[in-house]
Amino acid sequence: MHKSLIAICLVAFGTSAMAQMNPVGLWKTIDDSTGVAKSLVRITDDAGVYSGTIEKLLDPATKPGAVCDKCTDERKDKPLLGLTILRNVHQDAGDKTVWDGGDITDPNNGKVYRTRLKPVDGGKKLEVRGYLGPFYRTQVWIRVE
Repeated sequence: MHKSLIAICLVAFGTSAMAQMNPVGLWKTIDDSTGVAKSLVRITDDAGVYSGTIEKLLDPATKPGAVCDKCTDERKDKPLLGLTILRNVHQDAGDKTVWDGGDITDPNNGKVYRTRLKPVDGGKKLEVRGYLGPFYRTQVWIRVE
């Protein structure tokens, strides 16, 4: 009985740790050039399609009611709060530690980049890479929950 309880606890702990090694959750975005915390983004999974929405603005320089005035698609002039910035991301078929295939929008300049997400540091951090052609930039987001 005692060994069974230990085995159940180990399986439960292992499952919990593995659950953290995906991008689902609430993340604090950190600007890669200034190091300033910009927002909280919630990433969700809908049948294997991942998306991320701005849930809270943290940067004191962002005015209340700010909109994505530089966006060029259906998000143009939409409020930053509640804006979906990650769309159509899927787990990579060849590398199960990476999520890609979708896009990320930088609301500061309105540009849309191909994206890749990779949980690191046991799922406590998320490498968010945006690609434009052969060029890319990477931010490291911090898990909040």
